[in-house]
Amino acid sequence: MTRADDKLNVLILAAGLGTRLRPLTSEIPKPLVRVYDKSILEIQMERAKSLGDVRLHANAHYLADQIVSEGERLGFEKVWVETPEILGTAGPLRRIYAAGYRGGLLIMNGDAYCNFDLGAFVRNARNRCDVALLAVNFPKVNTFRVGADGRLAGVVGRFGATEGVSATFSGISWYSDEALARIRDGEFDIREFWKQEIAAGRAPFVDMSQLHATWIDMGSPEGLMAAVEARLAECGRDKNEAVVEPGVVIPDGVKIAHSVIFKGAEIQPGETIENEIRGRGFVWKV
Repeated sequence: MTRADDKLNVLILAAGLGTRLRPLTSEIPKPLVRVYDKSILEIQMERAKSLGDVRLHANAHYLADQIVSEGERLGFEKVWVETPEILGTAGPLRRIYAAGYRGGLLIMNGDAYCNFDLGAFVRNARNRCDVALLAVNFPKVNTFRVGADGRLAGVVGRFGATEGVSATFSGISWYSDEALARIRDGEFDIREFWKQEIAAGRAPFVDMSQLHATWIDMGSPEGLMAAVEARLAECGRDKNEAVVEPGVVIPDGVKIAHSVIFKGAEIQPGETIENEIRGRGFVWKV
């Protein structure tokens, strides 16, 4: 069945293993970790809905049942469970297209706290090309090499040019139906598809108009704390305040500042907690 109308499809990638945030992610997938008031999955969903009437998709693999349940609660069109093996960064796109969904596909990450003008990005993408990649300036990474024509020329360590303007892939991308049709069955790494597109004279457009927008990889304790600070600021709160997950009981006399407390954290009466993330079985100094 082909679902052809004006609705844009949005896929939030949520199948990762969350290994860098264990043991926090031993019981909950990273896209469902609360960042102050909501999970990244819900925050990304709200960002996507700013585009209007869209079809929301997510993929899931690790602790997939939790992603499926949350997707149902949030009104997703579908959560695509990947089993027994994860499908990488290209397989999920091909799967949605093969199922008959049309209208283009916007990709968002379920492990990055970001705040982009998605409407501007999608408009630019539709006017320019079949594949568009949104870039940020993150010097520690900056593996993209962008040519004078604004197109992807190479990815350092993978393929293509080593010269050109440097940038980092934000994880936000857009694919036309025509591009999705060219992703081969069994394709795993989307970077291989980009390489094929360059070889065919269809290099992806790299949108450099939002290089300095908020973009935080929350795959580490430091990144998680930075994401919490950014969310607090976005919500008009003091970024140094304590964030305590609902259901956590704080003993008498405890003082907490610039810290995040998750369920299961061990807290002693009268303790002072500062610059920490605590949960079941761990204390991270940040």
